[in-house]
Amino acid sequence: QVQLVESGGGLVQAGGSLRLSCAVSGSISRIPVMSWDRQAPGKQREFVAALSIGGNTNYADFAKGRFTITRDNAKNTVYLQMNSLKPEDTAVYYCKDSSGSWGQGTQVTVSS
Repeated sequence: QVQLVESGGGLVQAGGSLRLSCAVSGSISRIPVMSWDRQAPGKQREFVAALSIGGNTNYADFAKGRFTITRDNAKNTVYLQMNSLKPEDTAVYYCKDSSGSWGQGTQVTVSS
């Protein structure tokens, strides 16, 4: 079972940017889909973005135009670039692979 470790979260002002990273212990070139979810306080975990091994992407409506998911197979890392952040983006962001493995999450806090 692969291990996923997220990093890159932090405190940022509204309108700012963050890039989250998800380091994978195995080769991500063999993982069909990598994705990011998030969970805000008091809310259910929700889908953010996904990237297939073939390069197809899928985004939640709130992420379209602001977030970009990419993968670097050489570094076995998946990224989530988040721009134009809003206070409602405050959440713990989780990386997930298509086998169902999750990371521990990284906190993103956006101040108004």
